[in-house]
Amino acid sequence: MARPREHIVANLEALYREAHGRAQAVADQAEMARLDFGFRRDQLYLEVLLDVRELLAPAPASPEVQKGDKSVLEQISNLRDLTRLPFGR
Repeated sequence: MARPREHIVANLEALYREAHGRAQAVADQAEMARLDFGFRRDQLYLEVLLDVRELLAPAPASPEVQKGDKSVLEQISNLRDLTRLPFGR
């Protein structure tokens, strides 16, 4: 089971807040700026990856589909059989 988007983003934010707090404690402005940029960049990458994950996830079965219904491939095969010319049969 995949972790929820909010949980993953919250973990990323917690990591960066901790690192930013350490840099702030020693007044390292360059490190704080680097962390700020890195956080925004990583957050963008993560959002893209999570969007791809959602797109690749199998779609939930619709409640309308019943066991007797044919799959899309079976329906296409039946249509192809209907359009075949009777030659060679």
